[in-house]
Amino acid sequence: MTYDDFNSFCAALPATSHVVQWGGSDVWKVGGKVFAIGGWDDGGGARFTFKVSEIAYEMLKDRPGLRPAPYLASRGMKWIQHYDTPGLSDADLKDYLRQSHRIVSLGLTKKLQRELGLNQD
Repeated sequence: MTYDDFNSFCAALPATSHVVQWGGSDVWKVGGKVFAIGGWDDGGGARFTFKVSEIAYEMLKDRPGLRPAPYLASRGMKWIQHYDTPGLSDADLKDYLRQSHRIVSLGLTKKLQRELGLNQD
């Protein structure tokens, strides 16, 4: 996945906003809370960071091309960074980005979720 593909996908998710921060990274938020980061690279390939469930964290943290996200995971947060091949397929990465959006949106207040039209099922 390219950064353009990543940004297009994240932009299509409900109630998202985009900022460029943290050294030029594309940071995607829902309700003002970060759910995905594209960037934080050291000149290598594209890197994508996203929040996961505890179970997904345990499944993904040691897979080739994936790792606990620098800075975030070291603080006890369940974030994974896709940084190299083989990593995840584009389809799987999109699924995890979608799940990250949902995990973060469920942490918003019920009032804000209603205002943003999220999680109304």
